[in-house]
Amino acid sequence: MIEIHLDQEQRDFIDDQVKAGLYKDADAVVAAGLRLLGSEEGRLTELRRAIDDAERQIARGEGVSFSEDDSLTDYIIRKARERT
Repeated sequence: MIEIHLDQEQRDFIDDQVKAGLYKDADAVVAAGLRLLGSEEGRLTELRRAIDDAERQIARGEGVSFSEDDSLTDYIIRKARERT
């Protein structure tokens, strides 16, 4: 069993969630929060991996520069069409 210590604001938040009928009990509120945290961490890991990939591509000279908004839009549309 894990023991956690919450400040009054956190306890009040949990109580409010249970009283509103959104969760069965405090354990369910904490479990939902942990699921959300895990989901966010997964997204952050994916984003970091994508940034690392992009940095390696730029280092290899594979980056693309745009001087006008329209040219970026055209590039995005062309790439999207190539994927379909």
